[in-house]
Amino acid sequence: MKEELKKLLEEAKQSLAEANTMDEAEALRIKYLGKKGAITEILRSMKDLAPEERKEMGQAANETKAEIEQSINARKEVLKSAAKQAKLIEEAIDVTEPAVEAKLGASHLISKTIDEITEIFMNMGFSVAEGPEVETVYYNFDALNAGPNHPSRDMTDTFYIDDKTILRTQTSPIQVRTLLKEPLPIRIIAPGRVFRCDTPDATHSPMFHQLEGLVVDEGITMADLKGTLDIFAKKMFGPSTKTKFRPHHFPFTEPSAEMDVTCFKCGGKGCRICKGSGWIEILGCGMVHPNVLKVGSVDTEKYTGFAFGMGLERVAMLKHEIDDLRYLYENDVRFIEQFK
Repeated sequence: MKEELKKLLEEAKQSLAEANTMDEAEALRIKYLGKKGAITEILRSMKDLAPEERKEMGQAANETKAEIEQSINARKEVLKSAAKQAKLIEEAIDVTEPAVEAKLGASHLISKTIDEITEIFMNMGFSVAEGPEVETVYYNFDALNAGPNHPSRDMTDTFYIDDKTILRTQTSPIQVRTLLKEPLPIRIIAPGRVFRCDTPDATHSPMFHQLEGLVVDEGITMADLKGTLDIFAKKMFGPSTKTKFRPHHFPFTEPSAEMDVTCFKCGGKGCRICKGSGWIEILGCGMVHPNVLKVGSVDTEKYTGFAFGMGLERVAMLKHEIDDLRYLYENDVRFIEQFK
């Protein structure tokens, strides 16, 4: 039996030396040391031996078992280390190799324009207000002093969902919503999408963006309106920009005006952008009509206010010399990336 144990030990060491994976080493452990392994079988067979011989053979068998177990553990450590090194080599990164270029996206020009204008007015103490794009006829027309026969109510101009619900045609309804829910004084801007029944072409779109502004407080005058918009124009188009106000008519403001700025391309000398006039019309504005203030239960003897609204596509197109509105909506990455 001693010879058998010696032969078994040599056989185990030889097999372990040839094992190249952890699975092979584990299989050898089961073969020699498992419940049905060779060493276990020898230990079970010793019950037929004499007591003196059983003690001697038991000691020899346990020594052989311990040596095989030690050899298996040593081989597993070698294999584990070799596997780790192989993995490190396989997953090695050459830090000197040129990396794959990470392509960064770009904000859309409309988003950039909204952010730029919003920052200008927020620095003047304005906050940003929002309102629903699906609006009621009351907030879009009635509350803004646009009578039942106003041409903007026609189905040729407005998208009607039903008799009382439309897609808003302007951001001005946010004026009324703000007057109804916010305490005075009020100083807000409201950028957002609006909708008109227009056929898409180089200068029209059924969906575009506006930015509304509203200030209501004691002692507000036309001078405050002109001063605020003059600061905006200089921040947006350059410090040498001049402004000009022309009389106009809007149902929700009285008096009303349109504001022109000196052409930021030619500086007022006259060019293709300003059609030789030196001026570019940029927005509509005026003092909030008392009828609109009354909708918000504002005391018109104590409070006055001004409002303004501008088309954001128009501002972006004029500032960046874009001659076709459709470029802004075609999602051509080559176009968008020009304004990074």
